[in-house]
Amino acid sequence: MSRRGWILFAAMCVVWGIPYLLIKIAVREIGPAELVFIRTALGAVLLLPIALARKELRASLKPWLPLLVYTVVEIGLPWLLLSDAERHVDSSFTGLVIAGVPLVAAVLARLSDHTERLTATRVGGLLAGFAGVTLLLGFHVGTGGIVPILELVGVVVCYAAGPLIIERWLTDVPRYGVAAASLVVGAVLFAPVAVPSLPSLARTVSTAPALAALGLAVICTALAFVLFFALVAEVGGVRATVITFVNPAVAVVLGFLILDEEVTALTGLAFVLILLGSFLATRATRRRPDPAEAADPAPAPATTAPGHGGGSS
Repeated sequence: MSRRGWILFAAMCVVWGIPYLLIKIAVREIGPAELVFIRTALGAVLLLPIALARKELRASLKPWLPLLVYTVVEIGLPWLLLSDAERHVDSSFTGLVIAGVPLVAAVLARLSDHTERLTATRVGGLLAGFAGVTLLLGFHVGTGGIVPILELVGVVVCYAAGPLIIERWLTDVPRYGVAAASLVVGAVLFAPVAVPSLPSLARTVSTAPALAALGLAVICTALAFVLFFALVAEVGGVRATVITFVNPAVAVVLGFLILDEEVTALTGLAFVLILLGSFLATRATRRRPDPAEAADPAPAPATTAPGHGGGSS
């Protein structure tokens, strides 16, 4: 990988590792719906000029129904659940639970595409990963209650399902167009709930939550999409997804250093199991090349907006 590739990779590991910390700070004084609106609205304002300059917005609006479903599944619902859950659980714990997204994605891919093979390695990875998630959830279920746990599970399922929507219905849609349009739609969906409370919120919110919300919109949303697309262009979509395995570690370290959150040996064991399981469960399987494919290879589909990531956490 080139020097530029390593710089982009390191930047993305941090940019998508800090949302959990910023959400934890922001929801101290900002409601979940208001926070999602601020994040989507400001992110849309920053990304729309790029999408318009690249003439990608109109094409992204044609498949309006898949775009709406993608927005709800990948942005609206998970960001709302994530913000509400972090009012009750640690940011580091949240980051570790979200690390289970590749595991659920592997299961959903198998259920939706029967050509996906579940090899012994993948099955072993799924078992190890889910054992880590179970260990983590079981250890923390008494600290924040069952509701935030269920909310985080919902976030994981949503983040795992988002890329499947991209693959099935939005593969040929320009990536900046999808990102900008989905943020606009997300802002519109949350506006009726969030906008009426913004004036009073502006008068009462203190500096730290306000800056955290601004950071979520500017750094973890708009800038994150730009960096991720640059990373994909530099190293390819498959290698770019490796950031998924690093983001939770960043979340744990930041939660420990800045918010003084507890990190135990049990947490570390669960983390190792989840990462190992995710790596094995999503590992590509080798197959013999088809002579017809070798003679006339089909072009690879263009990468569009990331799922979480990816989380676009």
